[in-house]
Formats: sequence, structure tokens, C-alpha cells
Amino acid sequence: MALHRSQSSGHRFSDVANISGQVAWDADRKIVGPGDIGRQLEKSLENLAVALASVGATLNDVGSLRLYIKHDHLHEGEAISGAPKATFGDNPPCATWIGVPGLANDAFLIEVEPSNVFLARAGRERL
Repeated sequence: MALHRSQSSGHRFSDVANISGQVAWDADRKIVGPGDIGRQLEKSLENLAVALASVGATLNDVGSLRLYIKHDHLHEGEAISGAPKATFGDNPPCATWIGVPGLANDAFLIEVEPSNVFLARAGRERL
């Protein structure tokens, strides 16, 4: 099912990919995990994997993440930290947490934006 969006979810430039921020909605644009930031982050990471696949990348190609977190949910560190560890294992990419007053929909609690997505992985590893 195609989603109607105002921009692309991702674009590949040679061995670098740019992927837009991902949120917790399903293919029917229904919000997954309303009120549950941990579940929303899990779904956002699932959506990120799909967007990465569209440009020939995987979650292992992500060098860092930006997490845009609604201000009133910044205190939920344990729930926020759990999803990347579950998704990436013991060595997730570095992440910057950015508190924001709101996101595109009031029900979104978090948005995940990858940065430094490199498609040529030879000789690189996370430290």
C-alpha cells in the first residue's frame, strides 16, 4: 500500500543515504502505541528499517540517531533506552535526545531520524 506523503522517506546518494524521521504509524496511518513512548519507539524503528531497505540499507548501516522526544516524556529514559538496545543489540548507534514541544501529530511522542547512514560498510564498525 502506498502512503501519500509530501516528501520522500529516503534518498540514496552513492554510498550515503538520507532518511526522513520515522514515527509510530502503521500502513493505514493509524498511530501505534498511543501514550506508550516505548512502543512508539519500537514501531518507529520498525518503520526506519523499512525506509532503509527502500534504499538498499539496513539498521546496521546507521551511524547515529536523533530522537525527537516530546518534552513531557523526556523523563521516560528507561522506556526510550530499551527499544534501541532491543533493535540493535548491545552496540546500538550513538543517539542524541532532543526535547521538542510537539511533533506532526499530537499523539506522536517520539520521532526517530537516522544520520550518517553509510551503505559501504567495509572496514567500519561502531566503537
